[in-house]
Amino acid sequence: MTGASLGVGRAAALAFARAGADLVLCARGPEINAVAHEAEAQGARVLARCCDVTERAAVRRFGRLDILVNNAAVLGPRVTLAEFPAADFARVLDVNIQGVFHATQAALEFSMLKRRAGIIINMSSGVGRVGFARGGAYTVSKFALEGLTQVAAKELKDSGIGVCSFNPGMVRTRMRAAWAPGEDPTTLKSPDALGPQFVALVTAGMSCAGRCYCVTADGMLAELQPPEGTVNR
Repeated sequence: MTGASLGVGRAAALAFARAGADLVLCARGPEINAVAHEAEAQGARVLARCCDVTERAAVRRFGRLDILVNNAAVLGPRVTLAEFPAADFARVLDVNIQGVFHATQAALEFSMLKRRAGIIINMSSGVGRVGFARGGAYTVSKFALEGLTQVAAKELKDSGIGVCSFNPGMVRTRMRAAWAPGEDPTTLKSPDALGPQFVALVTAGMSCAGRCYCVTADGMLAELQPPEGTVNR
């Protein structure tokens, strides 16, 4: 799991630990060590690494993977495209798309294709389906993530490897606070409430392939339909 040190990533990691999975946790910050200790307390064997998912060599260190959760992401400035610094735009795409590409390719090459088994969950967002003013590089990256998910799902449909995207909705995280600083955080769902949904996606296996999921008001998984006019090839 990438981006496992905080928020949704931490909640998913601990949910998988409770479900009996062993974990490889990746994040840029030292908080990852605290998450590793929590997961070990749940009975999981854990390998935690402070690494940047934009560094391909860092991702390629890991061995067998049954499940890959691409959660690492950065937001970038909330400004218009005309005002967006080029370096910041490149950095957001580097983490949010190149990082997913690197982790996915490494998981496929070193484990999943050889075993003809695996589940890849790409963390998406509502802004990956509908653009918003001042959504900037983050919105662009989530549109790209949905495209990457569809390409991978179609290429791997006969391989035993399922690829899907998961839009968790409005969750009480640091990133959400940065995106909508005037929002009342008490109106948002806790990251911990999403843990069971990750386990449910893995349990669904290949039946989730190529689909985008969200969480309903009652905490259940629901499939988001493709945007109108989408051509299925």
